[in-house]
Amino acid sequence: MNHLIYQLALTRIPFIGPTLARQLIQHFHGDVEAIFTASQSKIERIPGIGPFRAKAIRDFRDFTELEKEICLLEKLNIRTCFITEPQYPQWLKECPDAPILLFYKGNLPKNGQRILSIVGTRKPTAYGREMCEQIIEALQKYQPWIVSGLAYGIDIAAHRAALKYNLPTTAVLAHGLDQIYPPQHTETAKQMLATGGWLSEFAPGVKPEKEHFPRRNRIIAGLSEATLIIETDLSGGSMITAHLAAGYHRTVMALPGRTIDVHSRGCLALIRNQIAVLVSSAEDIALELGWKDPRQQMNTMPRSLFREWNPAEQAIVDLFGTKNLRHVEEIYQLCGLPTTEAAAVLLQLELEGYVRSLPGKMYEWTG
Repeated sequence: MNHLIYQLALTRIPFIGPTLARQLIQHFHGDVEAIFTASQSKIERIPGIGPFRAKAIRDFRDFTELEKEICLLEKLNIRTCFITEPQYPQWLKECPDAPILLFYKGNLPKNGQRILSIVGTRKPTAYGREMCEQIIEALQKYQPWIVSGLAYGIDIAAHRAALKYNLPTTAVLAHGLDQIYPPQHTETAKQMLATGGWLSEFAPGVKPEKEHFPRRNRIIAGLSEATLIIETDLSGGSMITAHLAAGYHRTVMALPGRTIDVHSRGCLALIRNQIAVLVSSAEDIALELGWKDPRQQMNTMPRSLFREWNPAEQAIVDLFGTKNLRHVEEIYQLCGLPTTEAAAVLLQLELEGYVRSLPGKMYEWTG
């Protein structure tokens, strides 16, 4: 019998989740068929299994239906990856509750490659969307694989920016890969298949039910070495993903925003509670993850031979020392000055030719 049928069967046994399934696989040294041919008495002696679960394994008889499912997978060009296979994503494999079987279309994120998950609110501000694209554009030189959930807002913005800047991107989905949810993102999802792909632990036919999304979020968190949160309120999927990533001992990073913005409250809480590292640029991310050797950083701090900065001016000038293009809201948030004072300083610097304003409320250092 096809080995895939036993792999599928192991995911369908009642009361056997990923953790216990993994324990069974280890006990039988990766021989999944042996799990279903072993005696009930032998199975029930495995720690955590017991008589009730052992009987459920021995009573499993839905192999004919699974044969039909395998035919459907082939018809839909959906591939599978079992947890013992070498191409199974290594970062995800390290998570104790990792799915034992993945369904995917396109390509899996490659082991050994830099992988970054990016998630956020479904209703981002213009600032959030702009920063998402700006960060991904600047990350292009590091060639990370971008992971997100194909949802409205920051998720789809991250996928589209990755496509725009020729980075592979994977959508982790909360349903079977015979469909795309939301359907409005189908065209973007299709474009992703060329270098990235779609990934799910759910078989074809499984609908995007509410309870599936937290399970999807754990894969987003576990699939990468770090998760970046761009705008979120105090609750919701992005906060779940952030806490899951922290629980997996992965780096969590958050883009700060104004304290009065609803969609910045979650990021600020993560930073305040020391769950997330504050980042404001791609270079911050690269440095935090060791993609960039700090010894190789050049001191680009702007200096003028003819101008001495007062403290308020210096606070803003220093921001341009590590990044010469910043959004006005980012400047207000990071400079530590009252908004009215910061706006006045920016205007004075612009009048003197040290900065210039660009479309989208961006400021560029020209001094």
